[in-house]
Amino acid sequence: MNQILVISSRELKSFFDSLSAYILITVFLGLSGFFTWLYGSDIFFINQATLKPFFSIAYWTLFFFIPALTMKMLSEEKRSGTIELLLTKPVSDWQVVTGKFLACLSLIAIALLFTLPFYISVWILGPVDHGAVLSGYFGMLLMSASLIGIGIFSSSITNNQIVAFLLSLFIGVFFIIIFDVLAGNFTGAFGMLLHNLSLSTHYESISRGVIDSRDLIYFLSISFLGLFLASTVLSKRNIVE
Repeated sequence: MNQILVISSRELKSFFDSLSAYILITVFLGLSGFFTWLYGSDIFFINQATLKPFFSIAYWTLFFFIPALTMKMLSEEKRSGTIELLLTKPVSDWQVVTGKFLACLSLIAIALLFTLPFYISVWILGPVDHGAVLSGYFGMLLMSASLIGIGIFSSSITNNQIVAFLLSLFIGVFFIIIFDVLAGNFTGAFGMLLHNLSLSTHYESISRGVIDSRDLIYFLSISFLGLFLASTVLSKRNIVE
């Protein structure tokens, strides 16, 4: 656990040593703030004290931002050769990918923390469903964890950051859009299976304030599977070399 925390803190520090963390947080706050307060189905337009407009835009913003955040996690280290130095230290492949996962999730949590003024402002404007807001934030973190797991796996199988970014987006599209669309075209057990594979289905359930163990297992399973596959890719690479 110590090694995981060391790797995580090192990666998180590297985000803030470069411009990546500041750019992500600034653009995320700018986009989410603009669409929450000023454009389209904003809070003033729907005339309700709710953060649904924020969660809707944050959902898609993170869908694109997380692949950009994770694309260099392993691919850049493999390309530059620093992964070899890291793996010669007393750390396992699993500790490496888990540490990087926690660093990415921490950065997303920090970005979401900066949106708390949105919550406070809505609270001042009128009665707000605090349970729905807290569930929305919780759902954002769970969704982000799943996408980070997918992104780290994508980054583990290539030396090219752009390829890792596109592959992460491609896999994410299946979980967020395609499974949901296909589920509407099938009935019976297969249709239900596709419905349950859809990330949107489980996120919407949590965002409504319903914390179901099946949704938690779903998100945690995707996160774990992504990290497990990334760890497996690294270990096979070591055996070959």
